[in-house]
Amino acid sequence: MLAGTPGLGHIPAWHTFWTFSSWTFYMSGLLCPRWLLDFRAVYRFPDQVWHLQLLGPRRALYVLCARRGIYCLSLDTPSRSVSQANKDSEEDELPYPVMPVDPDACVLPDATLCAFTVLDDMLVALAQGPTQWKMQLFEHPCLGEDPQPGGQIGEVELSTYTPEIGIPGKPTAPHFLPVLCCLSLPGSRAPHGHPQACGGFTLEEALFGLLFGADATLLESPVILCGLPDGQLCCVALRALVTSRSAPGDPKALVRILHHLEEPVVFIGALKTEPQTEEAVESELSSMEVHSDCLVALGHHGRTLAIKASFDKSGNLVPELQEYFLPGPVLCAACGAGGRIYHSTPSDLRVVDLAQGSVPLDPQQPNRAPGSLPPTLCPTSLSVCSVLTVSVSPRAPAGETELLALSAKGRLMSCSLSPKSPGPTRMTSASADRKIKELLSGIGDVSERVSFLKKAVDQRNKALTSLNEAMNVSCALLSSREGPRPISCTTTTSWSHLPLQDVLTATCLLQNSGDFSLDRGWTLCIQVLTSSSALDLDAAGSAVTYTIPVDRLGPGSQREVTLPLGPTESGVLDLPVTVSCALFYSLREVVGGALAPSDPLEDPFLEEHALDLLPEQEGICLPLSRLTVDMLRCLRFPGLASPHTQAPCLLSPACNPVDTFLEACCGPSSEPTGPASLRAKYLPPSVASIKVSAELLRTALEDAHSGVPLCSATLQWLLAENAAVDIVKARALSSVQGVAPNGTDIHLILREVAVTDLCPAGPIQAVEIQVESSSLADMCRAHHAIVGRMQAMVREQAAQSSSPPDLRMQYLRQIHANHEALLREVQALRDRLCTEDEASSCATAQRLLQVYKQLRSPSLVLL
Repeated sequence: MLAGTPGLGHIPAWHTFWTFSSWTFYMSGLLCPRWLLDFRAVYRFPDQVWHLQLLGPRRALYVLCARRGIYCLSLDTPSRSVSQANKDSEEDELPYPVMPVDPDACVLPDATLCAFTVLDDMLVALAQGPTQWKMQLFEHPCLGEDPQPGGQIGEVELSTYTPEIGIPGKPTAPHFLPVLCCLSLPGSRAPHGHPQACGGFTLEEALFGLLFGADATLLESPVILCGLPDGQLCCVALRALVTSRSAPGDPKALVRILHHLEEPVVFIGALKTEPQTEEAVESELSSMEVHSDCLVALGHHGRTLAIKASFDKSGNLVPELQEYFLPGPVLCAACGAGGRIYHSTPSDLRVVDLAQGSVPLDPQQPNRAPGSLPPTLCPTSLSVCSVLTVSVSPRAPAGETELLALSAKGRLMSCSLSPKSPGPTRMTSASADRKIKELLSGIGDVSERVSFLKKAVDQRNKALTSLNEAMNVSCALLSSREGPRPISCTTTTSWSHLPLQDVLTATCLLQNSGDFSLDRGWTLCIQVLTSSSALDLDAAGSAVTYTIPVDRLGPGSQREVTLPLGPTESGVLDLPVTVSCALFYSLREVVGGALAPSDPLEDPFLEEHALDLLPEQEGICLPLSRLTVDMLRCLRFPGLASPHTQAPCLLSPACNPVDTFLEACCGPSSEPTGPASLRAKYLPPSVASIKVSAELLRTALEDAHSGVPLCSATLQWLLAENAAVDIVKARALSSVQGVAPNGTDIHLILREVAVTDLCPAGPIQAVEIQVESSSLADMCRAHHAIVGRMQAMVREQAAQSSSPPDLRMQYLRQIHANHEALLREVQALRDRLCTEDEASSCATAQRLLQVYKQLRSPSLVLL
């Protein structure tokens, strides 16, 4: 079983793992990787497998699944812990079964668990709190009982940390997982079981006492050593943690910080460095217990800590600490016999030797004791790359070492290390074949890694090219706001005739007149914002945004998009409607893939957090154009159709086919029906007017409408954005009758008038623009459109420093006072309508309409 080997518990990139029937692959030589293909079963978990541990006597496998909890799989009766229901048809064709793990196999559900270790009667788990790491201790059932842990018997908080920023509502997985290691005294037998059988280590009594103190030594308590992602090495004595439940004290006294590596801890182990006599070797073989005399810890970037018990100059026993710097980043490590440490990097699998005598004594350091740690380490390459996890097999023949390694692509290899021959020997054909296979395997691994790197370089070059193009487009658009823009979007409106009703559409034409190309990542965003209803002033307008991907819009190309503006299904078109066009460049789409690591060996957890490196905004938005569609733009003039051209029949919005059929059967002599027709027949039209100085109009329109009567030139200017402006210009009309989108008539009348009593020099010549309609709402929309155009004209002329004539201020004050009185009367009438009954409110409503009419026809004139 692969999971039973210490050090193969951290598999961050796969949701499945395999079991095997035997370890029969062995080849002599220095280093011989070979496939292990005798599959027994494949288990599928709901998320990534972070850690696993095999309990041989129980025939059970404990697995920590990311953001799920701890699962327990029985190796004797796998049907109890796996689900046979959900199997894909593709998996049925595989030579080995793929079994999804049953959710009931989760014996300790907890999304915050990041590490665990199992002893005979205890389960130690490490949970990630909001701001602190928390170590929890659970009772573990005895042999033959239910594998589910019992109640919690101890808990202690470790050091604090700064939480990472992730996606709201989703638990944030740490970039590096903590590491747990159980250490015990020689001959320690319970009540917590044998740590070495569970992947732990046995330390010599001298080193154990120096590291963990006299209390842990007297209690003969196993100690849990924890390596945290911030580099801290903390230890907790299990007996002290259990007794703290019944006799609580200071929780900080239970935790002891041994060292700080200042980088994430990826491995903790122990090994034997001093030479042993034959009697000691036989004793350890009989007891299956190795008394380690050196504790080691490896950091992600290669910093290595070795601690050993030694004597100082006075003969006192003191801990000897030595730090080394190995090539990084370190992905995994394992301790072997003879004081060797095997550690893997993305490019190679290396071995270092801490055994006494492995490094000759330096004559420049005569004070160094013979049994002390070597001052430097010299890693030796084993010519195997892309190893994610490695373990030393205990079943290797005497004098040899067998490594079990798992590659980044899920390849399981058995690597045999034999001691070097004392002298040169003649290479046989078998050894030559083996050497060629080794070289070919190494070339394949290097070639595979080179292809990964080339793919990453190409992807990032494309992202940089796209970013450079986006920067050029942004600078060109932002620096040419007044002149011609290299990329423009023009919006026009038109009426489309459909079988049941006419629809107002907007056509947006995106043109690329520059030297740039809009490729992947660019999107044309069109927002249609409708105003609130005229009958419900408190209602908010609605906005609809359309996104159209822009794919390969090169220089000189254009893209056309047509969108419906209304009316809606209810037949309502709330004017004005604002159509805004903008270009959006998605950083997440273009740069997100380039930020992810091409090789997961560089950082196994960076792939999930690559998008978190982007700024808060997801892209760049560049406004292009903004168009307001008002009543004057939407008016239709069926009476102005050319005599040779029949005017199209205007369909009322939300026209009922049955009503259309009945009206056609009644004939042309029948009386008009419907609310709009009745309102036009029996109620007077709503009227609003505005007076504009003739001098102001001549100054503003003289360039474009010279030689045209002033009233006709003004009407042409008002309808300049309407499709019927050419007919109005050809006939030199000063009044016109149009049809609103809902089918009601709107009459525009322009005539020249003289405004007296305003200027002491004499009457002021002006043009009165009058709007009439049977619909009060449509009349207000048309009046609002005219006032908006006049305001823009006045602001433009005011910027040219044109001075108005002398006015009678007393007359202006009187008009202002009259308007203030009318506004107060409007407020009073509206308050009265809220309290009166239906009979008396009719007169109030009529008076309110009269006051509104006076307000819409002021005695003032725009100068």
